[in-house]
Amino acid sequence: MSASTFSSAHRIYVKSLYKRYLKNSLDWTIRRDLWRPQALLIRAEFEQNRDVHDPRALAAILEKAEADLAEKKHPDPYIPPTFPEGTKWERNIPPRIGPVYDHEAAEHAH
Repeated sequence: MSASTFSSAHRIYVKSLYKRYLKNSLDWTIRRDLWRPQALLIRAEFEQNRDVHDPRALAAILEKAEADLAEKKHPDPYIPPTFPEGTKWERNIPPRIGPVYDHEAAEHAH
């Protein structure tokens, strides 16, 4: 196994970019059976640039990918219902623990 010329931060960034591409593609195509071929095309795009080792060329590729992703970004992305800003987020907040009315304090006040 050869040592990689790129840092782990770079690998994490590329993985994040790949995941954002897939998520954005899924926002546009809800049905997974129609989305899967698109996901394979995205994977092929990333695999095509796997062997690029020139930092300047790689920076240009990543910059182009970020611009392309920003251009194709869905205006109303899907948010799972129970995630923050989802339709069920904090819908049924558990009640406070403790008395709603403090009877003991009311008895001592009289």
